Amino acid sequence: MAHDWKAIDEAVRVEPGKTPALKKRDTVRDDLFPDKDEAKRSLDRCAAEINVLQDRLWAEGERALLVVLQGIDTSGKDGTVRGVFNACGPLGVVVTPFGRPSEEELAHDYLWRVHKAMPKKGMIGIFNRSHYEDVLVVKVRKLAPAELIEQRYEQINAFEKHLVQNGVTILKFMLHISKDEQRQRLQERLDDPAKHWKFNPGDLEDRLLWDEYQAAYEALLDRCSTKHAPWRVIPADKKWRRNAIIAAIVHGALEEMNPQYPARSWKAGDFKIV
Repeated sequence: MAHDWKAIDEAVRVEPGKTPALKKRDTVRDDLFPDKDEAKRSLDRCAAEINVLQDRLWAEGERALLVVLQGIDTSGKDGTVRGVFNACGPLGVVVTPFGRPSEEELAHDYLWRVHKAMPKKGMIGIFNRSHYEDVLVVKVRKLAPAELIEQRYEQINAFEKHLVQNGVTILKFMLHISKDEQRQRLQERLDDPAKHWKFNPGDLEDRLLWDEYQAAYEALLDRCSTKHAPWRVIPADKKWRRNAIIAAIVHGALEEMNPQYPARSWKAGDFKIV
């Protein structure tokens, strides 16, 4: 069964100029990929086709795709990378995780490290967290003055518009999970010794600020879902559904980009290999 990726995209997209209504957005969405087995089959098909299209994008060498993954702790950013892009070869895909800025990064403007990490032409770049940390963590933790943070929404919009005008297609995904689901996932990390490395006590501090983070996400979705780079809010309580939805949208976007292998002036028959 083929799925209409545009209908899926419309269901999760935050339309520019409209209220995101994050509290009203379901974190499960049983109406999207209701059958788990079919969702997994769709994911496998899309992942394989993303690999083919990525090869064409790399060979063409004219444009790039940036995939932004944002979400609270345990929302599944790493799992999305593994699930959606696992069929892609390493040649044309680069994953950049953004953590606490280094001293060198703090010595520059906040977008400096982000621009440095942008995928070059022919590449798919995946941001695990992103420049939006500077209107999320920085806002919730009050690490910068409110008026400075307020300026950043339009600065980010202008930055992304610049990228789009220079051949970068941007897909922004917020991985939306419930507070109950986060509790279960954090508990799993404590209960399973093999997952202890994933547990960060700081995650519990952020959990106490759940409402503040939700408000910060609501603000960035409202201010930074633009025509050139709209946000998608992905129901992420079910990992398999999350991956199937994102894979369908990434695959559809690459198909619309329609990268082409470059033409050559010679023909294969012109050569003889001895």
